[in-house]
Parts: sequence; structure tokens; C-alpha cells
Amino acid sequence: MTSIKVNVKWNKEVLKDVEVDTSLPPAVLKAQLFSLTNVPIERQKIMIKGQTIGDDTWGKVNLTNGLTLLMMGSADPVPELPTEKVTFLEDMTEAQLAQHLQYPGGLKNLGNTCYMNATLQCLKSVPELRDAIKQYHPTHRGQGAMMIDGTQMIANALKTTYQQLDVTSEPYMPLTLLASIHREFPRFAEKDDHGHMMQQDANEFWVQLMQILQMNIPGKKLTDETTTTTASSATNDKSLIDQYFGISARSIMKCNEAPEEPTNASDERLLQLSCFINTDVKYLLTGLKNRLEEQITKHSTVLNRDAVFTKTTHLSRLPAYLTIQFVRFFYKEKEKVNAKILKDVQYSMILDVFDLCTPDLQKRLMPAREQIKKAEDAKLDRERAKVFIWRMSCLI
Repeated sequence: MTSIKVNVKWNKEVLKDVEVDTSLPPAVLKAQLFSLTNVPIERQKIMIKGQTIGDDTWGKVNLTNGLTLLMMGSADPVPELPTEKVTFLEDMTEAQLAQHLQYPGGLKNLGNTCYMNATLQCLKSVPELRDAIKQYHPTHRGQGAMMIDGTQMIANALKTTYQQLDVTSEPYMPLTLLASIHREFPRFAEKDDHGHMMQQDANEFWVQLMQILQMNIPGKKLTDETTTTTASSATNDKSLIDQYFGISARSIMKCNEAPEEPTNASDERLLQLSCFINTDVKYLLTGLKNRLEEQITKHSTVLNRDAVFTKTTHLSRLPAYLTIQFVRFFYKEKEKVNAKILKDVQYSMILDVFDLCTPDLQKRLMPAREQIKKAEDAKLDRERAKVFIWRMSCLI
């Protein structure tokens, strides 16, 4: 290490005793001068006796103690002090922290109303539905000029709730919405012997709320490209719930005891699939498949008596947002009570329901599936190449 001290003249200033290590490239000196003058390295031009010092080597320049270098270049303006006092995260209140980190607004539990709060937050995560609800305007269906029915009051209260959640990070109390729900559906207002609100089933509330939104939130005009992939053109004049949550299913009923009995085919519209949990169900897809193939006892016209039929259902339309209910309750006949099934059901973050679809829908889905598979294979090849290169570098 060869260290000497030089002077650097810049404009009207002279920087005294600047220590220079000549065993390092001149770029180190320029970085040091940047810290002293705020002149960026790319603007610095350092000269001595007509020679310009570069960034990589000293060349023929021979530095000695006390030598004066000439530097040219304009400095960046000195950063101004912030007009507002800097507040650190640990010094913020909970409200300030929630606003700064953009936490979503929460809903206060008004007494065993977790079933309602969870459903509202779940539906709020659907941007198309959230935006449509916030633009909702009730229409007058009664004879009176200002008369609206109970479902419209719930939809309008839900609109207010979502609007409040978007403008505040403080927990919001949906009192108006809860009162409207109790008025329209008294069973959600039931109380126990101590006067406390009783626990309710979230799926029952979800079903009621979806029916209300079906009645009050009109559908969107879908483009041709959108209708090809997510919904048929027939759904354009229906509600937004049908467009984004509606499931079409094709069911075929066959008699197990009389093969000669004609099969019965029917179509139905659903808003959710159910995963029934029993001892054999360990995975979500297994529970869905079990539900789509079930044994039913009904009258056989050929046998002229009750017989066992197999009902096989396949999905003919998939929604943009697929809702699945985990059926965890069953009725114990002996005790005459509803019991909850405490069993883990595993599922991946990506649910592939291709095998549950009709052949026609599978044919329509194949082009997109092939493109996804090609992209996933290419990504896997890149990952394998990285691992191979890393292993080779370790061997070297």
C-alpha cells in the first residue's frame, strides 16, 4: 500500500491533505472526492500538468506528497431537509400503521357476527362484485314513490359498508347492515337463553346474501372474447352473480337394477360446489368427485318399485370465481344434534377441476391448458439449467 497526501483544487475551494492510495485505481479517489464535494464520478475531470486521470489506471501520472490536482465538474444540489418530520414505524399508532401499510379495513364483531364479517370480507375480495355493489342504486318496486323492499335495503347497506371500508383503516361497525339482515331474515337475530346473539352458519348467510345480490345487481355487458372463455353470451342479460359465480352442471341418472330403463339427463344452475367430508376424504378434489357421483333411491318405471339410481354430474360451465363449501356438519339421529367433523382436508393453491367437466367443456379448455403446460415446462427447464450450472461451478 502506497499512501500519499495531495491537494485538490475545485472551483474556489482547495481540499487539503486528501489521502490517496496509488495501489488502488483512480476510481477510488473519485469516489472519495464525491463524498467531499457531491460531484458525481461521471462528471469529475481530474487533471495534473495537462494530463487527465482516468478511472482504471494512473497511466504516466506520478503522484507525490503535497501535489495539487485540478478537478472540474458541477456538484449535485444538496438534498433539502424533509418538510414533515420523519416518523418511524415503531413510533406510529395502530391507526397510523394500518394507514401507512394500507391494511384493509376491518369489521367489528357485534356479537357472534363473525359469520357475516367473514362472508363480507370474502366477497369484497372480488373486484367486479365490489365495484358493482358500490355503484348500486335501489329501484322503487312498490306503489309508493320512496318504497324499497328488504333485499334492496340490505344491498344498499352493503354498499355503504364497502364504501366505509375503503376510506378508513379503523374497524367499522356494520350496524345498519346487520339491522336490515335481522329484519329480512329473523333467524339470524335469534338469541340464546342469556340474551346473547346465537352463532350462525356462514354458508347459510352466504346463500341468502348471494340470492339478494342476484336480485339486485345487474349483469355486465361482456365482450366476445370474455364470453368465449368465462361465460356464454346468454348470461349477458342476467345478474352479475350468475356471470361471475354461476356454475352449469349436466346430470345423468341411470338405474343400477334395470339397465334397460331410459337414462334421464337434466341441467341445473349452481352457485357453489360442496365437499362432503367423511373418513375416505383426505383431499378436496376427492370430496368434490364423491359429491358429483351419488346413489339415489327413487321409483323405477320399469321395475314399478323403488330402485337405486346412480346420478353422475359433470360441470358444463365454470365461473370466474368458484365457490366451494366444506360440509363439516352432519346430523346424529340418536342424539338429535348437529355434530361438526374435525378432520383436515388438504388442497393445493391451484385447483384443477378439468376431470369434473363435460367432454365439450374439456375440449374448449384444452388450448389454454396446452399453453399453460408449455409455459410451465419452459420454466422448469430454466430451473433445471440453473441447478446444473450451479453444480458444475461447485465441481470446478
